[in-house]
Amino acid sequence: MLDYRLVEAVAAVIREGGFERAARVLHLTQSAVSQRVKALEDQLGTVLVVRATPARATDEGRRLLAHCDKVGLLETDLAAALRPEGGVGGASGSPDSDDSEPAHIPWTTLPVAVNADSLATWFPDAVAPFLRTERALLDLSVDDQERTHLLLRDGHVAAAVSTRAAAVQGCRCLPLGRVDYLCLAAPDFAAQWLPTGLTEAALCRAPAVAFNRADEVHHQFLRGLLPTAAAFDRIARSLPLHYIPSSERFVDVVAQGLAYGMIPLPQAREHLADGRLVDLAPGHAVPIRLYWHCWGLRTRLLNALTHHVVTHAQQVLAQE
Repeated sequence: MLDYRLVEAVAAVIREGGFERAARVLHLTQSAVSQRVKALEDQLGTVLVVRATPARATDEGRRLLAHCDKVGLLETDLAAALRPEGGVGGASGSPDSDDSEPAHIPWTTLPVAVNADSLATWFPDAVAPFLRTERALLDLSVDDQERTHLLLRDGHVAAAVSTRAAAVQGCRCLPLGRVDYLCLAAPDFAAQWLPTGLTEAALCRAPAVAFNRADEVHHQFLRGLLPTAAAFDRIARSLPLHYIPSSERFVDVVAQGLAYGMIPLPQAREHLADGRLVDLAPGHAVPIRLYWHCWGLRTRLLNALTHHVVTHAQQVLAQE
């Protein structure tokens, strides 16, 4: 049987990225945290934390962290079942029904990975009803939609918005919908840099923008636009690219006429309507299909979060 005081110490070090910050969160001395981590490593016979700056989990540490989070969700379900009136977020319903919320009912943290464009558009509205009615805290990790499932696979999060269609082992996978990415620019930028359209010569000299180096949407667009793989290879080698790892600032850079780029339709719609942006390649949108991955563990909180995210996404995203 694991000593969960020790498990809690390991989880805090991994989440907080160091022993000193973990000590503050746990209201312990740094020495006490270190001793607890070492005691659990000795008990299990394996290293759980890489002592670096920041501290990070080993593969075994990631598995332990995922186990700790799952136990926490199960304990939340058990505590709710044992409360006479169903407690916060239970059968008694509204968070406004009682101004004296019991202090002993703990908050449960749900780590979730989401891509920046979803976070900037539909995801906050999807989780708002859940956060209003549940005693839950979100710990969001933001990454490219092609990589968020890796955080789930490695035990960093309990759920993720991802482009991966196949379920991660031990997890559920539910379709959310489709987001179309359009190649857009400000009219003045298009007139200056792309006067005859997206020719090979223009693509090699006009500055473009991508979210980060893992962002493949721009390259997907070019592969679909260009007639041959050889043409794509030539342009990809000389493509001038800004990297702007912020969904909102990404759109600003394009709207200010500093670059052209792939923008999701929900963010582009208003700019297209008022003429601040123009579609450089009508009919060549890149469809990105999104999926909700979450642990197969069917706890009440995780089920509730899943219900809100999937239901809202299927209402606001394109469906096929």
